[in-house]
Amino acid sequence: MSSTRDLQADIGKMKLEADGSFNRAAASFRNAIQKDGQFTPERDRYHLYVSYACPWATRTLITRKLKGLEDIVPVTVVSPHMGESGWPFATVDPFPGADADPLYNAQHIKDLYFKANPNYGGRFTVPVLWDKKTQTIVNNESSEIIRIFNTAFNELVPPAKASIDIYPEQHRQEIDAINAWVYDTVNNGVYKAGFAGTQEAYEKAVYPLFESLDRLEKMLTGKDYLVGDTLTEADIRLFVTIIRFDPVYVGHFKCNLRTIRNGYPAIHTWLRKLYWNNDAFRSTTNFQHIKVHYYWSQTKVNPTRVVAVGPTPDIEPL
Repeated sequence: MSSTRDLQADIGKMKLEADGSFNRAAASFRNAIQKDGQFTPERDRYHLYVSYACPWATRTLITRKLKGLEDIVPVTVVSPHMGESGWPFATVDPFPGADADPLYNAQHIKDLYFKANPNYGGRFTVPVLWDKKTQTIVNNESSEIIRIFNTAFNELVPPAKASIDIYPEQHRQEIDAINAWVYDTVNNGVYKAGFAGTQEAYEKAVYPLFESLDRLEKMLTGKDYLVGDTLTEADIRLFVTIIRFDPVYVGHFKCNLRTIRNGYPAIHTWLRKLYWNNDAFRSTTNFQHIKVHYYWSQTKVNPTRVVAVGPTPDIEPL
């Protein structure tokens, strides 16, 4: 059992497909929070576990801040040092900005998964949306958690926050369409390039990635947002990848045909406007956690664990 659990926890021991390609496993806990369901909207019933380093987890942090849920769904941040036992809390690795687990004094995120299901056999990922009442995981799929946050607690927040809608009805078809190819070729595309175990698998990922960046550049030329004239989840989902692109993905994941700052002026402007003009994006971005996690934790890609110092600055001013 210990060897299986090591594979579940340690990203350095992940398995690739026979052709050297990386295939991301689906999330395992997929429940919703709704009035007539098992998990009902309540203040301080739920707890969010995240890593500042993880783009998927940061989606939920941004949405939580946008919707004013800070006093309704408390948050705990793990250390970026994801090692053999997975994501550690500050009690194990007191990294600056990391927290101890306030609920159970868990040592690692995996402890929560086994508390929810002693026979759990999947990966120990963040984010984790936890229910304190039933002591289990509600959801660990970031794309679903941000939609939960978008609507589930609207009656518990001020009207100005409740009126914010990152998945508006009139734009859902367009948002879903963009999300599909952005996820495959950009959000997950950087991982498919970086984790590729063969030249063929790498090139099959890196060229479509830059084709999609070219497409996004055209879409964002003269625009502040991807869909319509309003901030939507499509922007949030893209932002978490683009903010990490120059600091991590260009070097660490070999996504180096172009940088964002020198190769994509429209994307670069969109990125900086979101970061510098909206605290929900800026306050949830921690470049130290981002760089340390990727370069230190992913030993298949970077066995020396030497952390790159550049680029300088992490993000350019507007």
